[in-house]
Amino acid sequence: MTENPFDDPDGIFHVLVNDEQQHSLWPAEISVPDGWRVALPGVRRTEALEYVNTHWTDIRPASVRTC
Repeated sequence: MTENPFDDPDGIFHVLVNDEQQHSLWPAEISVPDGWRVALPGVRRTEALEYVNTHWTDIRPASVRTC
């Protein structure tokens, strides 16, 4: 059985951000998809999640925020 790299608790992840300021955890060994940029490179999953929880406090896309 192949392990899903997105679910690997011991994996190394990038935190990605798109133009709408949405965040995503992305396995470091997989190429970054178009439309996304690396905000935090190559960290453990727990650190990546902490970054997302700290920096993505409003989950609405930037284009629909009023403030």
